[in-house]
Amino acid sequence: MPERILVIAAHADDEALGCGGTIARHLAQGDTVHLVFMADGVGSRRGDDLAAERHARDTARDRALAALGVASWVSFGLADNQMDALPLLDVVQPLERAIAAFDPHVVYSHHAGDLNIDHRITHQAVMTACRPLPGRTLREILAFEVPSSTEWAPAGLPPFVPDVFVDITATWPAKRAALDAYADELRPAPHARSLPAIEALATWRGHSVGLAKAEAFMLQRRIVR
Repeated sequence: MPERILVIAAHADDEALGCGGTIARHLAQGDTVHLVFMADGVGSRRGDDLAAERHARDTARDRALAALGVASWVSFGLADNQMDALPLLDVVQPLERAIAAFDPHVVYSHHAGDLNIDHRITHQAVMTACRPLPGRTLREILAFEVPSSTEWAPAGLPPFVPDVFVDITATWPAKRAALDAYADELRPAPHARSLPAIEALATWRGHSVGLAKAEAFMLQRRIVR
């Protein structure tokens, strides 16, 4: 049976970095995928023309989602790297409405221990909005890793210890095309958010479980009915 998959990302590019191959795999399997972007991704920058940067980021997002095959998404447009300044309720309530409207079977989102504050607030909001209430369709929540945030977290935050691995060997080209769309957000090697590093991570995650390429996740909740 086709499933409804919801990906909740703090910023446009996190979806491609964290689970782009898995998104493309779900779509290839006939599942329905919807994305929620929490923050605008550029508001904290010090460029001379934020409007131009926002337009460029939106254009990159549209190209990346087209590369993955995603046609359904919404952006809340919260201030970049300032989500911790908002009452959690102001973050949770629009997310609850989006979740109720889409009624997902599976949710993918950020890890609780990422260095980026928007990632951590997104994780907290997701777990709050996805409280396991009676009658919910949602059966599984998975946390993804984002290069240059997850592995950069200090020791006091919870570590990312993956226990779910998704084979993205066949969908790596789609993930790579989405990453190419976000070229302005990537960095030259040997940066952790460079294309060689991202491919090396996919290869390592795959080889660690006997696959050519994989994306890794931490299971946050699974309900077996």
